[in-house]
Amino acid sequence: MTLAFRHRWVPGSAAGPGTTLLMLHGTGGNEDDLVPLGEALLPGAPLLSPRGQVLEQGMPRFFRRLAEGVFDEQDLIRRTHELADFIAAAAAEYGFMSTRVAAVGFSNGANIAASLLMLRPEALSAAVLLRAMVPLRLDRMPQLAGRRVLISEGRYDPIVPRAQGEELATMLRDAGANVTLEWREAGHNLVQDDVDASRRWLASLDT
Repeated sequence: MTLAFRHRWVPGSAAGPGTTLLMLHGTGGNEDDLVPLGEALLPGAPLLSPRGQVLEQGMPRFFRRLAEGVFDEQDLIRRTHELADFIAAAAAEYGFMSTRVAAVGFSNGANIAASLLMLRPEALSAAVLLRAMVPLRLDRMPQLAGRRVLISEGRYDPIVPRAQGEELATMLRDAGANVTLEWREAGHNLVQDDVDASRRWLASLDT
């Protein structure tokens, strides 16, 4: 198995936490965008930051969409499996624990992280979903007991309706995940409260 995604790998420090952060950018981002955020959220943690392999008007994404908020479900499913395979291959290549991977995804990155939880739950032990939507609806959800998820939504987000964050939280909770849903005084943009709350939440994973 090869490392199919263009990516950044930042080794953790010897005294750092055992959790590896999987940094998943939003539309138009790349493998460098969220590295500073990852370093701020969990200092010393290894960081794995892939670039989405789909282009939308030249902008990288992790899966295709048909319109704003309307996803190409078949492409999403295929790309989710490709990303999960990449995580497993990267764990073998770089030597991090595949059972201790926490995704930090923003917008499109948050949506594919949620899809990973639904389709390939073994790929993630935890996830921070920043401005996430419901990626897809399954007839049968996997068992997510032991998975921890923080969903951080903006009260005034013009892209993600409030009902989407609430539905996603309910879906994951009903599947057994430990879910925290929080609302920020923000739109689709990230604010300092997102950073501070995510840092505290991630620090609690090792306690």
